[in-house]
Amino acid sequence: MISTVLRVHEAVYKTTGGLIGHRMLFGMPTLLLHSTGRRSGAERVNALTYLQDGERWVVVASKGGSDAAPAWLHNVRAKPEVEVQIARKRTPAIAREIKDDDPEYARLWAGANKLNGGRYDAYQAKTKRRIPLIILTPAG
Repeated sequence: MISTVLRVHEAVYKTTGGLIGHRMLFGMPTLLLHSTGRRSGAERVNALTYLQDGERWVVVASKGGSDAAPAWLHNVRAKPEVEVQIARKRTPAIAREIKDDDPEYARLWAGANKLNGGRYDAYQAKTKRRIPLIILTPAG
């Protein structure tokens, strides 16, 4: 049920060009991450909840606690030049992965987890994979 709701939300966000969809269930902010497929070279767009950190956005590569990383993570690792869309505003950005040994990780994880009602801690408990965070910094 939840995955269906998330797919519908993403479709509405994309179809309306960001007019509808910035706020998701329970008012959580959602961005559209425009990345390049690492194999296909095609544009990929994913709706992701995010934490605002100053001028940067932080997204969590959780995939609901799956042992496999989300496809978008592989794409931004291969080509970190992305575009972030919040509502109707699109901003070129650079994606940078941080792992739990990074000094910023604990603070950003705590903020993202709180924003997401503690679900990221629950996702981490489901997998042996350490879930990375991706910082999206406006380019230029």
